[in-house]
Amino acid sequence: MKDKQIKKLIEAERKRQKKVINLIASENYVSKDVLEALGSELTNKYAEGYPSRRYYGGNTIMDKIESLAQERALKLFKLDPSEWHVNVQPLSGSPANLAVYLALVPQGGKVMGMSLDHGGHLTHGHRVSASGKFWVQVPYGVNKETETLDYEALKTTVISEKPNIIVAGYTAYPRVIDFGKFREVADVSGALLMVDMSHFAGLVAGGAYPSPFSAEGGQALADVVTTTVHKTLRGPRAAMIFCRKDPPELIGRAGARELDKKIDKAVFPGLQGGPHLNQIAAVAVALKEAATPAFKKYAAQVIKNAKALSDELQKLGWRIVSGGTDSHLILVDTWNGGNPSTPLRAGGIGGKEASEKLEEAGIIVNKNTIPFDERSPVDPSGIRLGTPAETTRGKKEKDFIRIGQKINMVLRAQG
Repeated sequence: MKDKQIKKLIEAERKRQKKVINLIASENYVSKDVLEALGSELTNKYAEGYPSRRYYGGNTIMDKIESLAQERALKLFKLDPSEWHVNVQPLSGSPANLAVYLALVPQGGKVMGMSLDHGGHLTHGHRVSASGKFWVQVPYGVNKETETLDYEALKTTVISEKPNIIVAGYTAYPRVIDFGKFREVADVSGALLMVDMSHFAGLVAGGAYPSPFSAEGGQALADVVTTTVHKTLRGPRAAMIFCRKDPPELIGRAGARELDKKIDKAVFPGLQGGPHLNQIAAVAVALKEAATPAFKKYAAQVIKNAKALSDELQKLGWRIVSGGTDSHLILVDTWNGGNPSTPLRAGGIGGKEASEKLEEAGIIVNKNTIPFDERSPVDPSGIRLGTPAETTRGKKEKDFIRIGQKINMVLRAQG
C-alpha cells in the first residue's frame, strides 16, 4: 500500500486485535477468503437493482454473485425457495430493520419491540432511532424477578395495543427465545412476526439454537427474519432479510401480501442505492463456510464456552443477569454483583469503569445496561460478554474459566 499512514494504522489495528482477549458479543474474526472477497475488484462495479433487473450494463457476473448468495442463504437455513425469499443487499442490520418497517408498517403504525434497557436494539422502535421517529414503539421487557421474557404479559400487551408488527430477537438477552409462543401471540392480534436473529444467526445455522423460521413439526414461525452477517455467522459487516412468500394463513392481514416485493422495493430504491457486490460476495463466502461440519462444531463450542464463563463468574461471586446463559452472551451485574466475602468498594463498580479496567488488562468488553437499571446508559450497572470471537481463535471451556478468573482479579483489584 502506497499510503503509509493508513497502512501503519491498519497494521496497528491488526496487532491490537491479536494481543487482546475479545469478548465483544457482536464481533468475530473472518477468514482470509472473506477478506479477499471484500478487497476484490467487485468494489468497482455499480449494480443498482436486482439480478436481471439492473439499471447499469455489465452486470452479468454481478447477477451470478448475488443469486449465489441468495441460494446459499436459503440453503443454509433449510428454506424452500418456493416459500421463502431473501434479500442480501442491506448494508447492515439497522437499515435491514428499517426496510422491513418501511415495507410493512404504515407511517405512525406500531412496532412492538423490547425496551433498550432490557436488551432490545435501537432499531426495535427506540425513540432516538428512525424506527422510533416514524413509527410508535410498543415496548415490552422481562420479568423483574426472573429477568426472562414473560410471555403472558407480552400477550396482554399485544391484545391491548394491537401492534402492526412484533419484533423478537435482541442485542443483550442471553436466554433462548420461544418462537412458538411469539407466533401464538402474533396470531392473537393479527400482527406480523419479525425475528431479528442478528446475534444468534450463526448458532441457528450451526444447529445450536432454535430456528425462528419453523418448528420441528413444520409449523411456520416468523413471517420476516432479519440478521447481520458479522456476528456469530462470522462474515463481513452486512445483513440479510428473509420473508415468507404469501402464505395462505396471512392473507387478510394488513400489509401481509407480497412481502418479498415490498421488502425488495424498500431496500432499493427505498433506502439504498447500488449494492456493494464485494460485500455480497463476501457474504456468499461466509455462508458457504457456515454450511460445513466444522462450523457446526464451532457453534456448539460458542455456547459451551459461554456457559463455562458464566458458571465461573458466578462461582467467584458475580451476579449474572437471569442466572446464566443459553447462548453466546452473558450480562454481568458489576454494580450489585460483588461477593460479600471479597467485597468491592462500597456501591460496586459501574459498567464504564469495569470495561475500562478490563481493557487496560487486555480484555475487551462493552458496558451495558441491565434490566431495570437505575444507572445511566453512559455508565450502566453491567457489562456484556460474548464468546464468538475467542472461540474462533480456538479457545475451549478451560480457557474461558481462566478468562473468568482474570476478569474477577482485575475488577476486584483496588485502586
